[in-house]
Amino acid sequence: MSEHHACQELNERIAADGVQFVSLQFTDIPGAVKNVTIPVDRLGEALERGVWFDGSSIEGFARIYETDMRLLPDPATYCILPWEPATCPVARLICDVYTPHDQLFEGDPRRVLKRVLAEAAALGYRFNVGPEFEFFLFRMDGAPHIQPVPHDVGGYFDFSPRDTAARVRQDISVALKAMGIQVEKVHHEVSSGQHEIDIHYADALTSADHVITTKYAIRAVAQTHGLCATFMPKPIFGINGSGMHTHQSLFDAGGNNAFFAPDDPYRLSAVAYQFIAGQLAHAPGLAALVAPTVNSYKRLVPGYEAPAYICWGQVNRSALIRIPRYSPGWEQATRAELRCPDPSCNPYLAFAGMLAAGLDGIRRRMTPPPPVEENVYGFDDSRLRELHIDTLPRTLGEALLALEADEVLIAALGPEASRRYLEAKWREWHEYSTQVTDWERRRYLETA
Repeated sequence: MSEHHACQELNERIAADGVQFVSLQFTDIPGAVKNVTIPVDRLGEALERGVWFDGSSIEGFARIYETDMRLLPDPATYCILPWEPATCPVARLICDVYTPHDQLFEGDPRRVLKRVLAEAAALGYRFNVGPEFEFFLFRMDGAPHIQPVPHDVGGYFDFSPRDTAARVRQDISVALKAMGIQVEKVHHEVSSGQHEIDIHYADALTSADHVITTKYAIRAVAQTHGLCATFMPKPIFGINGSGMHTHQSLFDAGGNNAFFAPDDPYRLSAVAYQFIAGQLAHAPGLAALVAPTVNSYKRLVPGYEAPAYICWGQVNRSALIRIPRYSPGWEQATRAELRCPDPSCNPYLAFAGMLAAGLDGIRRRMTPPPPVEENVYGFDDSRLRELHIDTLPRTLGEALLALEADEVLIAALGPEASRRYLEAKWREWHEYSTQVTDWERRRYLETA
C-alpha cells in the first residue's frame, strides 16, 4: 500500500470512529512509552510533516544542543484506546523518530529493530516472534507507594468464578482485541497475584509494537479496577518472578517455516540449529538487552522456572532455549522459545539483539552443543563443567560488561543506540550499587 493511500485510509477510519484526539507514542532507550497528544484536526499536518518535540528531555535521545526532533506517525499502528470515554474517542499511533535533518534517528529503538530486520530480509528471512506476558496485579493501599500485596490467592491455571483477577483478565483480552491484537490464552500463573497473557505471533516489528501496546493496555485496564499492574521481574522475594518467554521462528520468502525439517528428531532444520547456536553464544551480552534491570537478575536464579544456565532442550524448562514439541500438521509452528527475556525490556532492542545473535549463528554456520533434557537446577558444579554449561550473568553489571564486549550485538544496536543504552544502564547499576538496603542494616547494623 502506498503512503498516500495509507494516509487516506487512516483519515477515513478516523472520521468513521469520530476520533477527537490522537495519542502519538514512541519509546525511549530503556523502553518507557512516551506520548504527545494532538487534536484530530492536527493529524493531517502530523502525517505530512511530523510533530516536533524536545529530544533532550527523553532518556537516551538528543543532547541539550540538539533538542529538536520529529515524530512521524505510522498509519499501520492506528487503534482506538478502548478505555477512553465513548463520548470523546482517542486514537493511538506509534511513531518513528526523525532528526532535524529529515533522517531517521539512529538512536530510535524502533529504527534499530527495522535495521536488523532488513539484514534478515537480505538473507531471505522474516523474523516472527510470539511473546508471553507475565505480570502481577496488586491492590492500591492508598499510601504514596504501592505495597506488594497480591489481591488473590490463586495458583497456576486456578479458576474462581468470583475472582476479581479473572474479570480483569477478561477485560484486558477484550481491550486488546479492540486494539487489533489477537490473544491466544490468558490464565493465572504460579504465584499469588501473578497472571499471564499470550499474544499471537507476528513479524518482529508488529510484535514489538504489540508488546508496547499490551503493557499499556494491561496497566490501563487494571487501573479501572483500582489495581496496579506491574511488569517488575521479581517484585516479591521467594516466589516466581515474571518473564516474557518469546517464541521465535524464521520464515522464507515463500512463507515456509525455515526452522522445520521433517527428518530431524527435534524437527529442526540446519538453519534452526545455527540460529540457536548463535543465541547461546551471545547469551551473556544478550542478557543485558532482554533482562535489562537490576531486578531482572533477582528472577534469573535456579529454582523458580527461570533459566540461569546457557543450554537448550525440549522438555527442559530450566534451559535457556526450549523447543516446543512437534505435532503432525503443525510444521509452521516449529519454533525456539527463548526463556530469559522479561517484560521490563525494550522489545525493539530485545528483538533486534535476539535476531542479530541468531543471524550470526547462521552466517558462521555455528553448531549448538548437545541438548540437555535433565533438570539443570539439580546439577552440581562438576556436572555443569562436564557438560560445558555456562551460566547467565548474575548481575546487571556483569551483563553490561558482556554486552560491551559483544561486537555483534553492539553493531546491531548501532553506535548511537549502543552508547546511549550503555550510559543509561551503567547509571542504573552504579546507583543501585551504592544504595544501603534494609537487608544490609538488618544483617550488619549490630554485628559488624
